Amino acid sequence: MNDTRNDELQAFFRRSQQAVEKALADPTLMASVLSAADKIAASLKSGGKVLFAGNGGSAADAQHIAAEFVGRFINDRAPLAAIALTTDTSALTAIGNDYGFEQVFARQVSALARPGDVLVGISTSGKSPNILAALKAARETKVVTVGFTRNGQTPMQALCDVVVGVPSDETALIQQLHITAGHAICHLVERELFGTKMSGSGTRG
Repeated sequence: MNDTRNDELQAFFRRSQQAVEKALADPTLMASVLSAADKIAASLKSGGKVLFAGNGGSAADAQHIAAEFVGRFINDRAPLAAIALTTDTSALTAIGNDYGFEQVFARQVSALARPGDVLVGISTSGKSPNILAALKAARETKVVTVGFTRNGQTPMQALCDVVVGVPSDETALIQQLHITAGHAICHLVERELFGTKMSGSGTRG
């Protein structure tokens, strides 16, 4: 019996490579990443903050990108105000218990966000009810809304000032492209706020 694991491994890496190449060739996606970076940089410059929300793997992405802002991405620089709304288990369970899971992020947005802040809602499907509710709450608070999702029409479209819609229908590859876009935004924001000096990788994990 032939071992097909190597074939499957190479096929997955090829799909990943093709997804990145397709994203790179998509001018709408590239423009949306630039626009998201501009809006986040403008908010941070004016004393605002950026909030992130997602479920499952997208929750991990929310925490990952927020950590890059608060810590650093490349440059050794001042910390930037970023909050992942996925980390406070007491708030998540209290809100979920009292108001339902759909409200776990919206309630935090209403409590913490102020006009001029940015909310980044991450949903591979583009229709996660608690992400849509958070985006609605952000709109009501005059918060800039950025959506990370898949390409094409989703319910997030009408609720976002900027939509980073990546060209894949495979959840794992959508998540890979989301974190790539998130890293690109971190780099662009650092460049805008602190210049282009590169200090190396330091002791990053």
